[in-house]
Amino acid sequence: MAKHWFTADLHLGHANIIRYCFRPFKTLDKMNETLIRNWNERVKPEDTVFHVGDFCFRNSSNKRGEGIRKSAQEWEQQLNGKIIFLKGNHDRNNSCRTIIDKLVINYGGHRVNLVHNPEHADVNYKINFTGHVHQKWEIKRTKGWTSWQFTDCINVGVDVWKFRPVSFEEIMKRYYIYSKDLKGR
Repeated sequence: MAKHWFTADLHLGHANIIRYCFRPFKTLDKMNETLIRNWNERVKPEDTVFHVGDFCFRNSSNKRGEGIRKSAQEWEQQLNGKIIFLKGNHDRNNSCRTIIDKLVINYGGHRVNLVHNPEHADVNYKINFTGHVHQKWEIKRTKGWTSWQFTDCINVGVDVWKFRPVSFEEIMKRYYIYSKDLKGR
């Protein structure tokens, strides 16, 4: 049976992300190999992955040596599953030509808004799956700018999920623990 997975912020081919986010890789090749292997160990060809922004570095290297010359399509061919890409802030400069800024899904009895940047989370949804913040936090309650409403943002980025896609069930298990802790305060 096909499964659905969620992830964000792979930054394939982006050398400096190792330093920026304290990723535990000695080289860019090691990071890319690990991300691809971890993805393919979990995701089967018939599965669907929602990638919530920042898939790969732009498809040309620059003078500073930040990236390698590889298109989003070349990276995608190495990964199992059908990928639904949402646009992240780095995706405007690469060859990942998605037109999706946000997406609402109905899954497991929940309506969930998917959006890359948590600053764009929608308080009309109890839960937003986001990326962008890398290792900074896993789950964060945020309030709307002009309302009393709040929403819970869950970071689905690889930096907090062992550098691999994560299932809805795994996300919600952590979310229920988080919610229970909030009620106990």
